[in-house]
Amino acid sequence: MQTTMMDVPLSLNHLLERAGRLFAGNEIVSRLPDKSLRRHTYGEFHRRTRALASALQRLGLKKGERVATLCWNHHAHLECYFGIPAAGGVMHTLNLRLSADEIGWIAGHAQDRFLVVDDVLLPLYRQFAQLHSFERVFVFPFSGQTVPDGLDDYEALLADADPDGFEYAPHDEDDPVAMCYTSGTTGRPKGVAYSHRSTVLHTLVASLGDFWGLRGTDVVLPVTPMFHANSWGMPYGAVMMGVKMVFPGPHLHPDDLLDLIRQEPPTLSLGVPTIWMGLIQAYEASLAEGSPNHGRWTLPRGMRSLVGGAAVPEALIRAFDRHGIWILQGWGMTETSPVCTISYPRAELRDADDDERYRRAALAGVPVPLVDLRVRGEDGADQPWDGRSVGEIQVRGPFITGSYHAVPVEAGKFTGDGWLRTGDVASVDPLGFVRITDRTKDLIKSGGEWISSVDLENAVMGHPAVAEAAVIAIPDAKWGERPLACVVKKPGQSLAAQDLDAHLLGKGFAKWQLPDRYEWIDAVPRTSTGKFWKLKLREKYAR
Repeated sequence: MQTTMMDVPLSLNHLLERAGRLFAGNEIVSRLPDKSLRRHTYGEFHRRTRALASALQRLGLKKGERVATLCWNHHAHLECYFGIPAAGGVMHTLNLRLSADEIGWIAGHAQDRFLVVDDVLLPLYRQFAQLHSFERVFVFPFSGQTVPDGLDDYEALLADADPDGFEYAPHDEDDPVAMCYTSGTTGRPKGVAYSHRSTVLHTLVASLGDFWGLRGTDVVLPVTPMFHANSWGMPYGAVMMGVKMVFPGPHLHPDDLLDLIRQEPPTLSLGVPTIWMGLIQAYEASLAEGSPNHGRWTLPRGMRSLVGGAAVPEALIRAFDRHGIWILQGWGMTETSPVCTISYPRAELRDADDDERYRRAALAGVPVPLVDLRVRGEDGADQPWDGRSVGEIQVRGPFITGSYHAVPVEAGKFTGDGWLRTGDVASVDPLGFVRITDRTKDLIKSGGEWISSVDLENAVMGHPAVAEAAVIAIPDAKWGERPLACVVKKPGQSLAAQDLDAHLLGKGFAKWQLPDRYEWIDAVPRTSTGKFWKLKLREKYAR
């Protein structure tokens, strides 16, 4: 039977060639360790990326072999995103915020052949070098340091290559292009491999107008690390559209980000909630007369900000909206490429009042096209989309993983009919808005009734004296479990337990849902991806 359309495989190589041909003069900006800015064009990016691919082929890289990166967000890391798969390899981003032992174990499990590493990260590399032997280590002179003996210079590697004579490695659209390992907070991390096909489809879906809404005139600030779910896929979308990118490098302190935003105002930024909490607190403190930073910063009104990785408190959305910046919350996982749902303004809600608008924005959002989502109750039945019935989120789609690298498929990770079990508990309302209730391991069961730790901590963070808060379950002889709130006060604020109790009662919580006690802490511990690390709080307090 004759096919209806050309059989042309989806490929990242098309995006690279498109960028070099159509957007050669557009700009890529990288912030260096000394905080100066280095500027490249997409034309230079195209040539350097082809040079990297040519060099890797000359070194004998075989189809499907892994090339690891240990890098911050910058232009050379972007070259790896496209150059490694162009040569037929698989880019494997190593999470530099993990312990050295964990990084070494992951590199060994992935059987990484080569490594590209920033010179400023060589001390970290040396801590795990004995755990996995890379055939070659290429040092990107990010800060201009001399490359140590025994290691290779990334820039010299590119200079000796032939980008003009390079030919792309033959590939199928289902061949892998990149791999990320899960955070591993409940066990050993697991590798998730993304294909040409899954990556292109994810890029097309995420770039739609109600989601990223990428335009050629955008300026994108990706604060989300490029080693965390591929910076949520944004580098692929930016290259596809020739968007100006401003990479922050290693400088992620609120003051540093605010300085960069003033220098290179973005129209779209992305990061985890904890980053934006610190940023808005620093900015608003600078508005006060007498502040040492008074008048130092401006925020670009109209900027869109994509926030994910953890639940976004409504108070954070309101705070940014006061300054003309709207937060789009998304939900997903390493296993989902990662965009699964995004909370965008639905046409049906055009007449909603501000409170409803903020409430909706604080939800996890609506499933994006090509992703099927269902909520399964404890009895194994699908829950109705009524906004009340809860169960585990299960998903399937062309950019949802169906297995993990080099490990047997876990019986409990996928359903019998092939859906991914996410471990997140949620309800879905009639308009399709997903409301994450909790992780299955974070729900609090008190006297046979469920209490959502996410709802409690988001409400606590709505108090004007609270900087951040995390809620965990602690054992109770009578009720089984009770909530404990670990609270960080804003500088100079006084706060008592009764103040927070009154605040929560005013937000509609029943008295039995209130925390049994509050712990005042200096900071909430975080995982390597910036999420609240409740395991550490349980180890300290849930005894």
